[in-house]
Amino acid sequence: MKKFLPIGLIFLFLILLGGIALFRKENSEKLSEKGGEVVNSKFKMENAKLEKKVLFVVAPQNFRDEEYQKPRQILEAAGWQVEVASKEVNEAVGMFGAKAKIDKDISQVNIDDYLGVVFVGGTGAAVYFEDQNALSLAKTAFEKGKVVGAICIAPSILANAGILQGRKATAFSSEQENLTAKGAFYTGEPVTVDGKIVTANGPGAAEEFGKKLADALK
Repeated sequence: MKKFLPIGLIFLFLILLGGIALFRKENSEKLSEKGGEVVNSKFKMENAKLEKKVLFVVAPQNFRDEEYQKPRQILEAAGWQVEVASKEVNEAVGMFGAKAKIDKDISQVNIDDYLGVVFVGGTGAAVYFEDQNALSLAKTAFEKGKVVGAICIAPSILANAGILQGRKATAFSSEQENLTAKGAFYTGEPVTVDGKIVTANGPGAAEEFGKKLADALK
């Protein structure tokens, strides 16, 4: 028996080492999986944050207050993060005194940072009718499958960017001729949705416009 005792101890020792190695491997795999889950979760959170961003474009002066405020409130209530762009100002002023803090100059916007862009109306929006940054922003957003919205006279920005050709759209009545000339089917409705393009005819439609934007962004 004494001759076999060292062999038995060695055998038990080897079994113990094997068990320790297996335990370490299993825990290492679990930690690896957990680490992967953490990294994946962080990636999803970052993407989710990016996917919930919408850009509003307002005129530096005389944007229409309700057309900015109501859609923004609706989108933010739905969990969207709204950033605001304008032209060469840090703060834009509405027709009735509303103020909008400007996050970016329109010349510095990267549309890839947003899932949608909304052009707010008001008499001041005419400043963007021939503005190349605004027209390029609308066209690029459309080409990349983003939601593009415009209200009041701002649908003329979309028409001038060439993205309403063959599409249904509405706007303030003063813009009917321009939209038609640029190939749009003018509806005259309070709000018209054609694919990912959402247009509205004025401040009275601001609330419905916000709701349709929220639907389109889903």
